[in-house]
Amino acid sequence: MLANTNFILEIKNLIASARETAIRSVDFQRTVLYWHIGERIFNEEQDGKERANYGEYLIKYLSEQLQPEFGSGFSARQLELMRQFFRTFPIANSLRSQLSWTHYKILLRIDNEDQREYYIAETVKNNWSVRQMERQINSQLFERLLLSNDKESVLAVARNEIIPSNPNEIIKDPMILEFLGLKRESAYYEKDLEQAIITHLQDFLLELGNGFSFVARQKEYI
Repeated sequence: MLANTNFILEIKNLIASARETAIRSVDFQRTVLYWHIGERIFNEEQDGKERANYGEYLIKYLSEQLQPEFGSGFSARQLELMRQFFRTFPIANSLRSQLSWTHYKILLRIDNEDQREYYIAETVKNNWSVRQMERQINSQLFERLLLSNDKESVLAVARNEIIPSNPNEIIKDPMILEFLGLKRESAYYEKDLEQAIITHLQDFLLELGNGFSFVARQKEYI
């Protein structure tokens, strides 16, 4: 008698989940290790800060000692990232086990502490992969939320709860378009954006003077 299909699927899911948990556990231990190395480098730097270029020398020398035995993961560049990691996240207990070392390396690019904490919280809450988190950072989700009067709609789009598919729909994602003279409303129709953009293009061309002309705002082709 063949086993129930759901039973097999449940067993496979258990195996996959256990493997994922094991991988995350190993990666988190690596993250903690890098934090401690960064702390040690920072403290050693402070002890020798009277000596010129001591920090640069220290990281280079340490890399030369570690790379032959432990590999390229301990290059001077990686050691510098570990030092920066400690300085940016100075409390070890605040490190999130849900975030990988690659997550943290991307977060190190963000100078604003509130912004970093927001992306950490959202990544943990939504279980974002590295690529998903990076996409939200590159799309300036945090900045758009600050400008929006409809934060829930912005978050819904970011979390793929709402997926805009028709360009004629209301644009819920607030856009940073002060240069177009648009107010910071929660939503705009496509025609509002189009009119503002064309108006500014027209003004720009007119400022260029002779040799430039603005033919029409729209032209239909048959």
